Amino acid sequence: MDWLTAFGLVAVTAMLIFYAVEDRGRVFILAFAGACALGSIYGFMQGAWPFGVVEAVWAVVALRRWWLRPSGASAQL
Repeated sequence: MDWLTAFGLVAVTAMLIFYAVEDRGRVFILAFAGACALGSIYGFMQGAWPFGVVEAVWAVVALRRWWLRPSGASAQL
């Protein structure tokens, strides 16, 4: 496995984990946005620019959700 593939694997794994736990707090939404940004970078570096564009959009959407969510708000489980 080369470094680019490992980078992509880490980025996508982080996206999955942070998406699964984002209801636990704002910090996980922000972490999801960061993982999406890493996924976007991976897509562009790999040459799959449509993947890079979609991941960049997801990063912006997640940042907006982070910004709009009140500080003390968490989901009722």
